[in-house]
Amino acid sequence: MNRFPFLRQDFTASLVVFLVALPLCVGVAVASGVPAELGLVTGIVGGIVTGLMRGSSLQVSGPAAGLTVLVFEAVSEFGLSVLGVIVLATGLIQLAMGALRLGRWFRAISVSVVEGMLAGIGLVIIAGQLYAAAGLKAPASGTDKILGLPGAAADAFGSTGALASLAVGAGTIAVLVLWKKLPKKARTVPGALAAVLLATVVTQAFGLPVASVEVNGLLGSVQLPGAEAFGALADPAVIGTIIAFALIASAESLFSAAAVDRLHDGPRTRYDQELMAQGAGNTVCGVLGALPMTAVIVRSSANVAAGARTKASRVLHGVWLLLFAALLPGALALIPLPALAGVLVHAGWKLIPFRGVVSLWRGHRGEALILVVTAAAIVTVNMFEGVLIGLALSVVKTAWETSHIKLEVIDKGAGPIQAYLSGNATFLRLPKILDSLEALPQDRPVVVDLSGLHHLDHACRTALEAWAERHSVAGTEPVKVTDPTKAAGSGEAAGAGKEQEPVKAASNESA
Repeated sequence: MNRFPFLRQDFTASLVVFLVALPLCVGVAVASGVPAELGLVTGIVGGIVTGLMRGSSLQVSGPAAGLTVLVFEAVSEFGLSVLGVIVLATGLIQLAMGALRLGRWFRAISVSVVEGMLAGIGLVIIAGQLYAAAGLKAPASGTDKILGLPGAAADAFGSTGALASLAVGAGTIAVLVLWKKLPKKARTVPGALAAVLLATVVTQAFGLPVASVEVNGLLGSVQLPGAEAFGALADPAVIGTIIAFALIASAESLFSAAAVDRLHDGPRTRYDQELMAQGAGNTVCGVLGALPMTAVIVRSSANVAAGARTKASRVLHGVWLLLFAALLPGALALIPLPALAGVLVHAGWKLIPFRGVVSLWRGHRGEALILVVTAAAIVTVNMFEGVLIGLALSVVKTAWETSHIKLEVIDKGAGPIQAYLSGNATFLRLPKILDSLEALPQDRPVVVDLSGLHHLDHACRTALEAWAERHSVAGTEPVKVTDPTKAAGSGEAAGAGKEQEPVKAASNESA
């Protein structure tokens, strides 16, 4: 019996994924402000360690553009030595969440928040890498990056070196855009790799004055966290960064898993086990002082499209990355930095869901607003707080929509006024309810029927009781209220409201 019935398909797919992952691993590392080799280390661990574990059979993990901004901020604030501790703690948290079977709950996060997060990250990546493409230093904050682009453009056009660097970056983007329009046979080599190779050849052939990747060697780049680095865990800012890494990396990985499941007919993702696989990978990356990992949809979709059938393809892609880093480290020094910037500008552009925003605005404007606000918050504040703002908006929107209540007032002209409340009475709609009740005539008895309510919170109950007391002392009969827990018609007030045939509806309002 053949133990590896799909070895040929998986072997071919692994080569494709390796070629897709190589420039992205290097580019993400450089954009994150760490040695290029650390991106390869994370790709190797994502392929071999995470790839061997259960969870999603065809999903491929490695350093992701989605965490670039957060990693850059962490390295800038705490230093490269603390990054390993942050990633290690992130992995341990993911392992604990997987063991507690919390993986499935990440699917409850609003898609608008996740897409807004990716859009915000994409905008910051594009703005930052435009500086890198021109050989200029980018400002620290996302807002400064965007606002400083006109000045950076003026500086670039006044420098021959900057113009040469921009030309390489622009050429890389052009190759990536046009690559998909080539015949299928010509696209055997992935577009990102072809663009970087072409940019490298042109730069070397014409001797262009552009910066290239600095090479430290694989072992020279790996830094095991020391005791001083672990002491940073006493810093609340470090703890906040760890939580941000854990939540964002987990959400991105599990949303990617859901997307990959739609691309093939094989076994479905087991979310808790996939979360533990991501945690194991990040734990190893933390020990090695490397970048954090997530599942990456670009590599995963390339894996599926290349015909992968089992997890052997992703494990082999990690092996190829290891062989490249061990045998050809000098090749990295030939890669021009503006070419990697071009690759990341293209990747950042794909993170922004332009069509999704338009379709959401047409059908669900509230969700579109959450997406845009989340993206804007990430650009103007930071990633962690931006995501929290998006989640808070999502919760508020859901609470508002589920608190819909209808107030119907029926006045026959004589006798008590009938007021029927149905839906969910929460504090969010309390002002509207009170405005409608207080507008009723003060010299008439009122029957309030609450039997149509599905939910009545404490704030609404207290406010209704206070209103009933105020109305009752105005010289009329006491207000009669049907308790919402009673069936319609079972109480005294309900009977009074149902026995008589309404003659005129005085108002019919949605509170």
